[in-house]
Amino acid sequence: MTSKAMTFRSIAISLALVLCLPGVEAQSVERAQPEFALALIDVETTGLDADVHEMIDIGAVYVDVDGRELGRFFIRINPAHPERAQAGAKAVNGYSEERWRILGAVSSVEALRAFEEFHHQTAADRTMIFTAFNVGFDQAFVSRWLSREGRSFRDWYFYQVLDLPSMAWAQGLRELSGTKIAQALGIPDETRDPLKHTGETGADFNLAVYRELLKRSNGGPR
Repeated sequence: MTSKAMTFRSIAISLALVLCLPGVEAQSVERAQPEFALALIDVETTGLDADVHEMIDIGAVYVDVDGRELGRFFIRINPAHPERAQAGAKAVNGYSEERWRILGAVSSVEALRAFEEFHHQTAADRTMIFTAFNVGFDQAFVSRWLSREGRSFRDWYFYQVLDLPSMAWAQGLRELSGTKIAQALGIPDETRDPLKHTGETGADFNLAVYRELLKRSNGGPR
């Protein structure tokens, strides 16, 4: 046997001995599997285009995969360009510069600082999956918000996202609107009152939908 062959044989034997040690395999598997948790997010904005319009509030409820709450966050934000606010958006969320001042809205920088602190404290070592009812919309606004303030969406959240209507669809609920899904699940719909409709009510609605879908997937009533 050549010296090179003996070296390879020694390495193979060493690896085999290590893998047979108690607990080594379990530890390796544990390290390979991140602890996932969900960031249930909802935002209100001044319009539909994330390249033009801005977030005016954000609501978040962080939960583990079984729907147990880890923490929640809500804050109102003063947009840098309030003149871009569309009438349709204001009819949904009741935004006005004066009302936002009265309600204690803060600058984008202050809001992100507070949200960043919440995120890191609540997420801890978990891998957070961005989850929303209209995930493409919410993700676009949050991603641009983070980017404008020098942060990266990928540094905060997993590269895959979860869409609640898609989860419902997979369980046979062939609906996409929040009202119809709420009816199908037997839960209260989110408020449509513009003076009460916020990212906070949206995040709470997301949580109610997620928990009800979990019940159904675990054999609950359909």
